[in-house]
Amino acid sequence: MNKMKTVIIIGGNKGIGLSITKKYLNNNFNVIVGGRTKINLKKFENLHFFKLDATNENSVKKLFSFTKKKFKKIDVVINNLGISEWMPIERISANFFDKIINTNLKSFFWSCKYATLNLKKNGGVIINMSSIAGKRGSKNNSVYSASKFAINGLTQSLAKELGEFSIRVNAICPVLIKTKGLEKALKSKHSPANGKVNSFLKNFKNEQSALRRLPDADDVADLCFFLSSSSSKSITGQCINVDCGVFPQ
Repeated sequence: MNKMKTVIIIGGNKGIGLSITKKYLNNNFNVIVGGRTKINLKKFENLHFFKLDATNENSVKKLFSFTKKKFKKIDVVINNLGISEWMPIERISANFFDKIINTNLKSFFWSCKYATLNLKKNGGVIINMSSIAGKRGSKNNSVYSASKFAINGLTQSLAKELGEFSIRVNAICPVLIKTKGLEKALKSKHSPANGKVNSFLKNFKNEQSALRRLPDADDVADLCFFLSSSSSKSITGQCINVDCGVFPQ
């Protein structure tokens, strides 16, 4: 019998998600990464890729069926898919709205649904990647912020709903973490950086962070791993900042 634990990471092929994937691979988990683009880490025999449209319920259902059939038991589900883009509300189209909400909220909802169906028998952990934008709004960020407020609400609701089945549900709320995706978003003229990515991040770090630095993707991966371990057995329903003291609570 395979005694390794199994984690599904949706959006685990780049940026913060890739750091999370590596964390679990290096700690002897069976890791199934769901995403549109195949991940290439050849040295890990415990890595498996499933081509996924996470906004499509049937595609998500197939991911969970594939994982359950292959490993019999699912222990951890991490929802990390997300896109960020600043836009003034008067310029927001239906397509823009749907793109952000479908990616940042609908995909999480379907994953949580099938995680619940698969974890109810044995318990387990769901971790949703949110943002401090899910706790405070900011200029030109209404749709993204709304999607992340929704993720925090989803997390808190499911923690109450699923606790009786020994399923713990938490969210992680990072501040700005320098990834290719963030850099692309910050290059928009509507972003607070107005295209000046490096100078904006430097000023933000010096003016907003209590520690005068910003977290990196490995910090998020470390918290993910802690929240999925028995060391956090009494933590559920929490939306935990990883922000170096930008938004103390």
